[in-house]
Amino acid sequence: MRPTGIIKTIDLGDGKPPIVIETGVLAKQADGSVTVRMGDTILLATVVATKDAREGIDFLPLQVEYREKFSAAGRFPGGFFKREARPSDHEILVSRLVDRALRPLFPDDFHGDTQVQIMLMSTDKKNHSDALACLAGAAALAVSNIPFDGPVSEVRVARIDGRYVINPAAGEGERADLDLIVAATEKDILMVEGEMKEVQEADMIEAIKVAHTAIKTHCRVLNELSAAVPKSQVKRTYQHENNDAGVEKQIHDFCYQRYYDLALQPSSKEQRSENFAKVKEECLATLTDEQKADKAMLARYFKKVQKKAVRNVVLDKGARLDGRRTTDIRPIWCEVDMLPGTHGSAVFTRGETQAINTVTLGSSLDEQTIDLATRKGSENFMLHYNFPSFSTGEVKPIRGPGRREVGHGNLALRALKPVIPSAPENPYTIRLNCDILESNGSSSMATVCSGTLALMDAGVKIKAPVSGIAMGMISDGNRHAILSDILGDEDFLGDMDFKICGTAKGITATQMDMKVDGLPYEVLAQALEQARQGRLHILGEMLKTMDSPRADYKPHAPRIVTFEVPKESIGPIIGPGGRVIQEIQAETGAQISIDEVEGRGVVEIASDNKAALEAAVTRVKAIAFPPQAEVGATYKGKVKTIMPYGAFVEVVPGTDGLLHVSELDWKRIERVEDVIKEGEIIEFQVTGKDPRTGKLKLSRRVLLPKPEGWVEREPAFEGEGREHRDRGDRPRRDRGPRRD
Repeated sequence: MRPTGIIKTIDLGDGKPPIVIETGVLAKQADGSVTVRMGDTILLATVVATKDAREGIDFLPLQVEYREKFSAAGRFPGGFFKREARPSDHEILVSRLVDRALRPLFPDDFHGDTQVQIMLMSTDKKNHSDALACLAGAAALAVSNIPFDGPVSEVRVARIDGRYVINPAAGEGERADLDLIVAATEKDILMVEGEMKEVQEADMIEAIKVAHTAIKTHCRVLNELSAAVPKSQVKRTYQHENNDAGVEKQIHDFCYQRYYDLALQPSSKEQRSENFAKVKEECLATLTDEQKADKAMLARYFKKVQKKAVRNVVLDKGARLDGRRTTDIRPIWCEVDMLPGTHGSAVFTRGETQAINTVTLGSSLDEQTIDLATRKGSENFMLHYNFPSFSTGEVKPIRGPGRREVGHGNLALRALKPVIPSAPENPYTIRLNCDILESNGSSSMATVCSGTLALMDAGVKIKAPVSGIAMGMISDGNRHAILSDILGDEDFLGDMDFKICGTAKGITATQMDMKVDGLPYEVLAQALEQARQGRLHILGEMLKTMDSPRADYKPHAPRIVTFEVPKESIGPIIGPGGRVIQEIQAETGAQISIDEVEGRGVVEIASDNKAALEAAVTRVKAIAFPPQAEVGATYKGKVKTIMPYGAFVEVVPGTDGLLHVSELDWKRIERVEDVIKEGEIIEFQVTGKDPRTGKLKLSRRVLLPKPEGWVEREPAFEGEGREHRDRGDRPRRDRGPRRD
C-alpha cells in the first residue's frame, strides 16, 4: 500500500501548472527526500550528511549533483554503452547554480560531508527542470534535520515581448531578450546568472525584483512543508570546530594592526603574500606548543583577523591592496594576431591577469552535437576555457576541465553569443579556446575581452565588441565600498562578487553571488552603474588595439560557399551510397555537406583553397542544374565504367552516354581496355540518342582521321546494327513461314 505523503502546492498563476512538492514516499532512508512536480516534469531530490566531520577538514565538503535520466524523456543514451556516464556540461552548470544558492546558508562551523542529489525522473519537455532544481534541493534540506539556514529557492525569469515571465515554458524563451536564474531567501538575493540582449541595468534590477516576489512564495510553502515534518523541527547537534577565545584574542592583538598597515602599502600578489606570511610566522613564535597544536583553529583565526584588517582599510581609507582607488581599473594591454597559424588570436592582459584566446573557423560538419535527455541538436558556437596551474604559480596534476572551468567558459560564451552574426553573414562554426596564462582576479572577464579581439582578428563580423568586468563590495552594515576590477584577494574578502559583460549599448551576460544579508536595491543599482563605467573604460582600451573586425578572413582560413538547390537534386549530388559526393570531395579536397531545409536543398562547401572551392562548386551546380548535352557537340569527360561492348562516359555532370566499342576507332577493336581506361578523360562527340533507352550515343572515332579508302559498310537489312550487337544478339534470318 502506498504510504501517505505530505504534499504542498505552489500556485504560479498565469495559466501555468502548479508546482507540487511531496515527501514521505520515496527514498526515505535519506536524511531528506522530496519529489517536485510541475506538469509531467518530476524531480527527485535527496540529501544526506555525515554526523561527524573528517579529521583535518575546516570547510564544508558539499557535493551538489544534478543528473538527467534519459528514460525521463523516453530516450536511449547515445554512445556504445547506452547508459548515463559522466555529467554533461548542462548538468554541471545546473549543479553549480544549485550549489551557489545552498552553500552560503550552511553554518560556518558545519563541516560534515554533505551530498545533495537531484535527478530528473520524468519530463514533459515543456516545463524546464533546471528552474526547479534548487527548489527541489532546498525542499529536501527543509524536511531533514541537517543544520541549514533556509529556506531558499530559484526561479527563471525571462522578458518576453516586454513582459516578465516566471519559469517560461519551452519555446517561450526563444523570444526573450532577458533570461535570468535568480536564487534568494525570503529576505535576500543570493545569486543571479543569465544572458541578455544588450539590456539596461534598470531592466535587470526589475527582473530580479519580479523573481524575488515569486521566490518569497516558494519560501513560505517550504516553511509550511518543514513544519509538517516532525524530524525537521529538531536539527542535529554537532561540534566540528575547536575554539579558544584566549588564543583568538592573542592573535588578533598581535596581527591586526600589522595587517592593517601592510594593507595600506601597495604591493604585488607575491610580495603581499610574503608580507602577510611573515606576520603570521612572527605571531606563531609567541604561542606555546600547546596553543599551536590545533593548526586548523589557528588558520581560521589568522584568516579572520587578516580579512577584518583589509576590509577596514577599504572602508576607512578607500585604499586597496594594490594601491588603487575603489573605481580604478588595472593597466591593460592587448595584442592580436600573435599566433599566425590560427584563424584568429588575441592576448588580453589586465594587471596580473592574462588570457590568450584563439579562433577556429569550420563548416557545419564541425558543429557540436548536443545529446541530452531534454534536448537533441547541435551548436555552431563554442567557447572552451582552460585554467592551467602555472597561471597561479602552482603545481597540480593535469586533469580534464573541472566545474569551475565549465562555468567560467559558459559565462564568457553567454556574453559573446548575442553578438555572433547568423548565416549568411556568418556561415562558420566557431570555436574559441581560451587559456589563462596569469590569474589574479576575474579570468573569466579576461576571456570575454580576449574573445572579442580574437573574433575581430579572425574577420568575424560581430555585431558589437563586448567587454567584461568583475566587481566586488565590502560592507559592515552601515558603510558600503564598491570595488571595480577586483583582485583575487578582494574576491575572498568581499561580501559580493558579480561579473557584468556587455557592449557599449547594454548588458549581454551576468553572474552575481551575494555573501551578505540585506543588500538594498539602491546599492545594487550603484554597483551596476559603477560596473558600466568600468566596462566602458575597458572596452575603450581594447578598441585602441583593434576597433572593428578585419575586412576579410585570414588567407589560410576556410572559405565557405552556401547555396540552394532543388530538393530533387539532393539524391543525385549525394549519389548511391554517397559515391558522388565522396568522389567530388576526394578529387577537389573541398568539404561538402547538404541538408534539406523547408523543402529545399542547402549545400555548404568549405575549403581553404580557392581553386578547390570553385571546382567543387562547379561540379555540384552542374549536377543540380545540369546543362543539356547537344547532339553534334564535342565534349571531354571521364570514363566511368567499361563493359565488353563499350564504355559509359560522363558527358556532363550527372549525365552519362554510351561509347560503343565500334565507335572507339575506325579499325576493329577487340578489347575496350586496349584503347581507354576507367577514370581516363577522353574527347568525344555526341552523335545521337538511343530511341529505346534515351541514352546518349557517343563516338570517339568521328574525331579521328578517317583511313584512306574507307568504305562505310551498309547494314544487311533494316534493324541490323549496334542496337543488336549491344545485346550480343545476331540478326534473325528469314526462313519462310513458320509451321504450326
